[in-house]
Amino acid sequence: MDFKPDVIVVGSGVGGSMAAYALGKAGVKVAIYEAGRHYDPEAETPMMNWDREAPLRAVGTPDKPFGYYDATVDGGWEVPGEPYTVAEGSNFKWWRSRMLGGRTNHWARHVPRFGPLDFKPYSRDGRGFDWPIGYEELKPWYDRSEKLMGVIGENIDLPNVPHSPPGVRQPPPVPRVPELLLKAACDEMHIPCTAPPRAVITRPIDGRQACFYASPCERGCAIRANFQAVTVLLPPALATGNVRVTTDAMVAEVLVGKDGRANGIRYIDKKTGQWREARAKAVILAASACETARILLNSKSGGLANGSGQVGRNLTDTVGLGIGARVPALEGRPRYNEDGISFAHVYMPWWLDHAHKELGFPRGYHIEVWGDWTKHPGMGIGWNANWYDGFGHGLRDHMRRTFGSIVGMAGRGEMIPNDDCYCEVDPAANDRWGIPVLRFHWKWSEHELAQAEHMRKTMLAIYDRIGAKLLNPSDAEGPAKISAGGEMIHELGTARMGASARDSVVDSYGSTWDVPGLWLMDGSVLPSNPDKNPTLSIMALAWRGSVEMLKRSKGGRA
Repeated sequence: MDFKPDVIVVGSGVGGSMAAYALGKAGVKVAIYEAGRHYDPEAETPMMNWDREAPLRAVGTPDKPFGYYDATVDGGWEVPGEPYTVAEGSNFKWWRSRMLGGRTNHWARHVPRFGPLDFKPYSRDGRGFDWPIGYEELKPWYDRSEKLMGVIGENIDLPNVPHSPPGVRQPPPVPRVPELLLKAACDEMHIPCTAPPRAVITRPIDGRQACFYASPCERGCAIRANFQAVTVLLPPALATGNVRVTTDAMVAEVLVGKDGRANGIRYIDKKTGQWREARAKAVILAASACETARILLNSKSGGLANGSGQVGRNLTDTVGLGIGARVPALEGRPRYNEDGISFAHVYMPWWLDHAHKELGFPRGYHIEVWGDWTKHPGMGIGWNANWYDGFGHGLRDHMRRTFGSIVGMAGRGEMIPNDDCYCEVDPAANDRWGIPVLRFHWKWSEHELAQAEHMRKTMLAIYDRIGAKLLNPSDAEGPAKISAGGEMIHELGTARMGASARDSVVDSYGSTWDVPGLWLMDGSVLPSNPDKNPTLSIMALAWRGSVEMLKRSKGGRA
């Protein structure tokens, strides 16, 4: 029997899979089209393998930037046959995740809620763009998303770090010894340090096993303890019989009928090289912020749904800065069972919202923690061959003494949209199938540069408090080594939501102002990029938007 979808969803990451989950369970026929290959982490994840069992001891290569065992199979900074260009004077890196489940397979699983201040940045200080909704409108969808996703963490009393209701979050694992040291230093410095919200479960839910700390989450999870769209959202969606998935389908454009309504897509079958079309009553783009912009800009001269001129504009990424150090006080200490999840058990949420006028920069950041205690015993993150003398017994003694003594901090801050950061179609470059590619323009503003410098000084002060020695002494000198655009893999804002068609692409539910039947449900619609990682917010918005889509369809307005 032919499957005739009501809705086409482009992309199978957190937004696309959430839409398929919500719509499929409501009886809507949904066809998902994914540019990457099929992926089954339950069958493909080598949870128990040691790095020494992999080629090159699992170090990164151009086709596996984050290591041999990383849960990225066909994506990365560079994808063969799928180039992008960067304008002169810009520094931008575009990560594509070419696999079923998208970026939910490779990510830190840090899932904070956006706070009340994050939804109204322009009203606060005249910079950026206000959301057409506030925290209270999204709060019930955060609650639902956290329950479905499975989230650990602690509530903390900070004005812009919302609490999760009782019973929503699961208990986090206890801090390890290096994390306790950091927390003690932060307590003395009046910097909050608490258990972060992570999409990893410590109690069984919905047939998923609790994490038993076997291997890094970045590999994927065969027991479904961490959140991936392919293990949490897609299985129940497919079980309804209302959802079908087509992989290796590179979408080039959205098709529009004579009535101006979106009614399908044109895509290349990457396995055969043949062009195909698919039709439905409505189309949801959830291909990631830049990919969705590419599709819209290639769908019509001047861009589909671009009456506001905002498609491709307002491109943002998280401000990133990292500093690592060795802590002599942690060398040669007694060993305890400190396995835990593969991420740190503490982080420092932004604590200076009340002082934003005095800081010299308008928006805040949080600090994530890393170290070689989160990996299998071995050389670990930050290991340096110059720290030991000899091989054999000398090397082993060194590793036993120093393992667990490397501490790292990574600042993650808010970027304010600016006119210098956007993507457009490059008129002189196509991909292997002849589809025009994106060209990126990028420039950090003085706000982000000042913020990164504050990150640097804060980290140095914490390191000084615990007697740490920097792995890279030049970090003490500055200026702050801010990340490249896109390097944090948090691109947002290329088709922002708003209250008016004049200055935005979609309404608060993701429905495009200009094209009936065309919805956006990924990071492209976020008007701002707070210091909180965006995955949970994208999921909550997609769920909210899908329910609204159902309501409008019953009224003949979708």
